Amino acid sequence: MLIVSLLFLAIGVSLLVLRWRKVGSWPVTVGGLLTGALGLLLGLTTFVHVVDPTEVGVPTSLGKVGSAWQPGLHFKSPLTDVTTFSTRPVDLDLTGDSTVEVRSSEGGVLYADLTVKWSIDPQHTVELYKLAGSSEAVQQRLVYPDSREIVRNVFARHTSVEGYSSQREAISAEIDKLITARLAPRGILVNGVNLRNVRPSDGLQKAIDQKIQQDQATAQAEASVRTAKAEAEKRKIEADSTAAANAAIAGSLTDKILLSQCIEAFKAAAEKNAVYASPCGSNGTPVIVDGTKR
Repeated sequence: MLIVSLLFLAIGVSLLVLRWRKVGSWPVTVGGLLTGALGLLLGLTTFVHVVDPTEVGVPTSLGKVGSAWQPGLHFKSPLTDVTTFSTRPVDLDLTGDSTVEVRSSEGGVLYADLTVKWSIDPQHTVELYKLAGSSEAVQQRLVYPDSREIVRNVFARHTSVEGYSSQREAISAEIDKLITARLAPRGILVNGVNLRNVRPSDGLQKAIDQKIQQDQATAQAEASVRTAKAEAEKRKIEADSTAAANAAIAGSLTDKILLSQCIEAFKAAAEKNAVYASPCGSNGTPVIVDGTKR
C-alpha cells in the first residue's frame, strides 16, 4: 500500500509540475490534484489499522513480532504488517473425504464422522501466530491432525460393538476430553465435540451380523435348557408326590381291609355271573360268591 500511495503522489506532483511549467491545460491541474490527494490518503492508511470486534491482530515489523492488538484503532509504521485472527467459533467437520477411518481393539474397521467446535484464545494469539501463522493454518496444522490422532487412539481402546453402538456416548465424551486437554495449552479452546455417526465397514458389518445371529442362537439354546430343567424338576416333584401318596396308602391298608374290598368288588361282578370263585381268600383259599343271594 505504501508503494502505491507513493506512486500516486509522484504522478500527482508530476502533473502539477507540468502545469506549473505551463504544459497542458486545466485538466492536468485537476488530475494532478486528485492523484496527489489519493496518494496522500492511501499513504495515511498505512499508518493506521482497525481491528474488528471479533478479531485479534498480531503486528510484525522487520521480522519482529509485537504484542497482540485488541479490537479498535491502532497506529503503526508503514513497514508493519498486521495478521488478524478471528475469535469466532469454528466448526471442523471431519466428514465426507475427511471421515476418520479407525480400528477397534479387535482390528475391525469403522468410519467416524464428527465435528470439532473450536476457537482461538485471545490471550495466546501471539503464540499461535508463531506456531501456525494464521487462523486457517491453526486448523490445518494443529486442530485437524491432533483431532484425527485422538479419535483413532480412543477407538483403538474399544471393541467394534462398543464403538458402533453400546459405548458411543462414552467414546464421544472421552474424545472431547482428550482434544480439549491437547489443544488448551496451545491457546485453542474446544467448545464441544459431536460424534455424529459411526458406521462399520462392509466386512465388519457382516461379522457383526453373524455375531448377532450367534448370540440369538445361544440365547435360544439357553432358554431351551432352562425350560428342560424346569420340566424335569416338575416331573420329579410329581413323581415324589405320587410315591409319597402310594406309600401313605400302602401303610394304611391291612389284609382285612383288602379282603373286604375284594369281596365287595366281586359281589358287584357277581350280579352278572351267579356263582364263581373269587381269589380274595387268604392263604390262597378261594371264596365262593353267590350272586343269587341278596
